[in-house]
Amino acid sequence: MTTSPTILWVRRDLRLSDHAALTAAVSRGGPVIPVLIRDGLVDDLGAAPKWRLGLGLECYGEALKEAGSRLILRSGPAREVLEELVEQTGAGAVYWMRAYDPDSVDRDTRVKEALKAKHVEAESHTGHVMFEPWTVETKQGGFYKVYTPFWKSVETREVPEPLSRPSSIPAPDNWPQSDHLDDWHLGAAMRRGAEVVRPYVQLGEQAAQTRLGEFMRDKVADYNEARDRVAVDGTSAMSENLSLGEISPAQCWHAGLRARDAGKDGAGTFLKELVWREFAYHLMWHTPRLLTENWRPEWDAFPWNEDERLKEVKAWKQGRTGIPFVDAGMRELYVTGRMHNRVRMIVASYLTKHLMCHWSIGQKWFEHCLIDWDPASNALGWQWSAGSGPDATPYFRVFNPVTQAQKFDPKRAYIDRWIAEEHEAPTDTALSYFDAIPESWPLSPEDSYPEPIVDVKDGRQKALDAYQNRDF
Repeated sequence: MTTSPTILWVRRDLRLSDHAALTAAVSRGGPVIPVLIRDGLVDDLGAAPKWRLGLGLECYGEALKEAGSRLILRSGPAREVLEELVEQTGAGAVYWMRAYDPDSVDRDTRVKEALKAKHVEAESHTGHVMFEPWTVETKQGGFYKVYTPFWKSVETREVPEPLSRPSSIPAPDNWPQSDHLDDWHLGAAMRRGAEVVRPYVQLGEQAAQTRLGEFMRDKVADYNEARDRVAVDGTSAMSENLSLGEISPAQCWHAGLRARDAGKDGAGTFLKELVWREFAYHLMWHTPRLLTENWRPEWDAFPWNEDERLKEVKAWKQGRTGIPFVDAGMRELYVTGRMHNRVRMIVASYLTKHLMCHWSIGQKWFEHCLIDWDPASNALGWQWSAGSGPDATPYFRVFNPVTQAQKFDPKRAYIDRWIAEEHEAPTDTALSYFDAIPESWPLSPEDSYPEPIVDVKDGRQKALDAYQNRDF
């Protein structure tokens, strides 16, 4: 008796260990055919996330090859591609890991209905989270809208031990045709910036496990303090690998639990940061408007500027606001594809409060530039900073980027790392910004550093006046 093939529909889960859909596909018996589909959701990715996806797929394909399998690439609407593959391969089942953003949920629902109508087994498994959003409820039966009660409701929940990597992945006698990854040109929009950002990428499942292990061994004990010292490599940096599922949140969670049990002080804070990510997914699932609208509808009446063409917005994007701490963060983003989390809060506060610009402008720019882009975390972070979201920063909290720099970068090590202008011997990292930016930005390290586009004190007061005088 033979078992028909199982199609493993790969999405943002580029790993072999703790992969519930892969484990289930292998357990079902019969060949397993991993497939990634370039559909509209892939095409709509920003420049850096799409480029990083391409690197991740190349690495994941190599890992599958070493395991005796391979990654099939197809382009087109997911339902049509999967139905065609089922017909071509005789597959009796399609398994995948869940996604939780509204576009993916809509797509996956339609795919599952179509496959079942054709008597194909369609099975989805827990994906990008530890706690399925619909399983975490308040005592009244609703969803949590504030982080601290959410944390308290899940901190003692049991998270299953991560699944082991399958010992083997059965291959079909004949593989279906595959697109060539190079033909997809996923890095086209990065242009010359790709060469600059590439050294900062830690690519693939093995690198992710190494990064986690080194953090737990060397850094997590000091995480409480070090994570805010922007010139120090004191964070886990796991967001890059989590964003593409090169490591699972459960693997990070159990590593954090072991570190906490070993008496490492910062491990508890690390666990809370993982749950903040869960909270973002919880909110995105229950209130998809988090991604596109003010989570608090009353903020629709707030007089934010929504014109991205303003010179102030351009200066913010280019790291030329005249506020060194803000500009250093924006340049770090362009060179590395990431930004220190403390600095993310500063640049977001500056855009939404000092410049009075709508948070969606920053959200879109980060979506374009981040290699660790995550739809839920990005949206929640921006709405938190702007004051329009759940569990938001109070309106009166307007981060002063000058005093924040004095507190978290007292020796200007972070600023000097990223700002080249008017330095006799600028760092290589500061100079690399000018190698990464579009040629249409006529900027040079020989330029004078700009005067502030908005006075820090005046900008703060204008923001406070606008926030205090709102009629809601």
